[in-house]
Amino acid sequence: MSWQAGMRLAGAGIAVAVLTASCSVPRHAAAVAAVRTHAAGVRPAAVRRVRTEHARVTGARRERTQHARAQHVAAPAARGNQAARAAPMRRVRIPGGTHRARRRFRPLLGVYAKGMPRSYRPVLQFGAAVRKRPGIVLFYSGIGEHFPAAFAEQAHAHGAVPLDQINPMGVSIAGIARGRYNAYFRSYADEVRSYGHRVIIGFAHEMNGSWYPWGWTHVSPRTWVRAWRRVVTVFRRQGARNVIWLWTASRVLSQGPLRSYWPGAAYVNWVGLDGYYDLPLSNFRNVFVRTIRVVRQFTHDPVLISESAIGQRAGQARKIPNLLRGVLGHHLRGLVWFDVRQQGALTRQDWRLEGHPRALAAFRLADRGFA
Repeated sequence: MSWQAGMRLAGAGIAVAVLTASCSVPRHAAAVAAVRTHAAGVRPAAVRRVRTEHARVTGARRERTQHARAQHVAAPAARGNQAARAAPMRRVRIPGGTHRARRRFRPLLGVYAKGMPRSYRPVLQFGAAVRKRPGIVLFYSGIGEHFPAAFAEQAHAHGAVPLDQINPMGVSIAGIARGRYNAYFRSYADEVRSYGHRVIIGFAHEMNGSWYPWGWTHVSPRTWVRAWRRVVTVFRRQGARNVIWLWTASRVLSQGPLRSYWPGAAYVNWVGLDGYYDLPLSNFRNVFVRTIRVVRQFTHDPVLISESAIGQRAGQARKIPNLLRGVLGHHLRGLVWFDVRQQGALTRQDWRLEGHPRALAAFRLADRGFA
């Protein structure tokens, strides 16, 4: 949830063996000796047989040698592939592919709409409008709430992965860092583990901005990092290994320094970026590219545009191809569309696609490269 939508939902729960020559030296030597006896009166037919045998054996040996050399060259690459497969949390099986780059990789389309996770109907309505089934379904939860297992089961039945942004509203981040809320997080982790399928979880998102009580100027980056590590550690100790940890930052670079909030590669699987097109001049380059470059200075984890949309005032229908092409062109994990109607300032526009035929037509055409 971005700062554009922050006040609205501030209290809401949300991875060779080399062949050896099989022909024996004595057999090959005998064939060569037989050819040399031709001048001593051996019959032409016999000579032809000997020469044929000689050629066959020599060709087989040459072929085996070439094969062995090829296998020797390929062995390091094979070992590298094996190492990649063995790397923990680097191959996450969810709809749309794995972390490792594939030639036919297609990013995921996700959605958030009002009414989630109380109902799955908003997801179905959005899917019907864009004529594509979402692969990620976003919801927000708060401390003290239960994991919405029924909603998650519906998501799994429709081929989607739940994305849970845990917002610690009204809770001390320092207290979380010290372990005061361990009992709650153990209980929540047990519920996530019992669900048994992949879940993407973010915690205290957009911390590099000042608009949330856990963000820049409110909580020090050091304390925030300790709290993040605490939550991840509790989940892992409870055996909730089906979680993809999404470190979610705002695309805004003018406030808290992103790197100061980085908890370390051992605690993160994906990077999430939240950002919107709210002005006519907004485009993928000036909204996301600069932030992606900063993130790439300290991690190469997959990037998901975890919350985004284009407002009517920004020229929604005209800008949709730019946003979706940006996700495809930068090989990002996917895009989660914030499908909510708001009113007010530039930061509170009508982000919905429904009810805007030109925008819907542009979206249906531009999202063909998505899973």
